[in-house]
Amino acid sequence: MGVVYIGDRAAGKTHLAMELTNPNYQFVNTTNLDYEVLKASLYNEDYGGTKPTDAAQPAYDYYLEINVKLPTGIKQIKVDWIDTPGEIWRKSWQTGNPNQWQSFLKKVQVSEGIVLVMSPYREIIKPDVGDIDDFITRHQWCTRFARWVKFFQQDCPRARHILLCLNKADLIKGTNLTEEAQKLCYYPDGSRMNWQSRHMHVLNRYFRLVEPQIKAINQSTSGLSVRCFITSVYNRQLLELPWIYLGSYI
Repeated sequence: MGVVYIGDRAAGKTHLAMELTNPNYQFVNTTNLDYEVLKASLYNEDYGGTKPTDAAQPAYDYYLEINVKLPTGIKQIKVDWIDTPGEIWRKSWQTGNPNQWQSFLKKVQVSEGIVLVMSPYREIIKPDVGDIDDFITRHQWCTRFARWVKFFQQDCPRARHILLCLNKADLIKGTNLTEEAQKLCYYPDGSRMNWQSRHMHVLNRYFRLVEPQIKAINQSTSGLSVRCFITSVYNRQLLELPWIYLGSYI
């Protein structure tokens, strides 16, 4: 059993995964994908970001071999990066494309770890960010999270580690990436925070709206652990942290 990497539409999961292959790393790197080749395929210089997933194709499957440098040695994590358009989460699409939906579910249902990338909601975005309408509202965000809860409870029976990553943390009001990274970052010879303390810090500050639902996920399966993270392509320490956690426990 490996790890599945999925996320909301326009949450930045493609850019996040691409930066994970960047050769300028600290404790986490990929061994089977080249950063420049991947960037040439996924990045649009004119747009200034990664290309959107084509809705005409149900999913783009990438395979990642991620090495995590731990005090005990190198731990390799095998990851199915499943980049899906938003349509795949609609009931009408699932009903009309049963083979593609089942193919996706087969990978998820045997995965020990699931990394979910989410985008922040409109009300917590900094006022100087370009088009605020690019972000869903708080109500929409909570509704979408409720669907994820149902998905985890019904379709992820073997998951033992679910990582909720609130991406684009650099756009959130009152968030200083450098200060947050200093609090949360990993030190191989002993960090200021343990994993539970990191989780509680992020949960209380960024996921308080859905804390009851997160508890419900935790309680749905014996031995399941849900952990909250913030990530950004502009901070390597925060970007690597979810993978260091997985390397420590899977």
